[in-house]
Amino acid sequence: MTEVLKRGFPGMKSVKDMTIVQDAPPPGGFPSIRIERRLPSTGPTGVAIFAALAAIMGYGFYKLSERRQEKRFEADEILTVRKIVQPVVQAEWDLRYLEHLRKEREEEAKIMKNVPGWKVGEPTTRHRWLPPLESWDKRPLI
Repeated sequence: MTEVLKRGFPGMKSVKDMTIVQDAPPPGGFPSIRIERRLPSTGPTGVAIFAALAAIMGYGFYKLSERRQEKRFEADEILTVRKIVQPVVQAEWDLRYLEHLRKEREEEAKIMKNVPGWKVGEPTTRHRWLPPLESWDKRPLI
């Protein structure tokens, strides 16, 4: 409010002319002030999060064991097939090796025909037997 409306004239002659207005609490007092910390719940509790993660991990471990069981079955099936086919493949490799050995001995006989006392197929040194390197390069992985 302005002074003119309050006093009826502009300006003030003395501070003592002002009416005394004291700031006081409303009747019945001020409402109590809440000073404790109460935060609203904004999400799931720790127990709920733990339970959800435990359920997710349990499901993951279940799927993992299921997949391992499938892989074990597939590996067992592959091993069974290999055991069945192995004698046939071994026979093929034996025939291939004998053919290689025959060609090698023919070539040796042709090269060493002029050397007296040479016996085709006899070893020139004492060593352990090893299959030809050629067969290891082309051997299928079974």
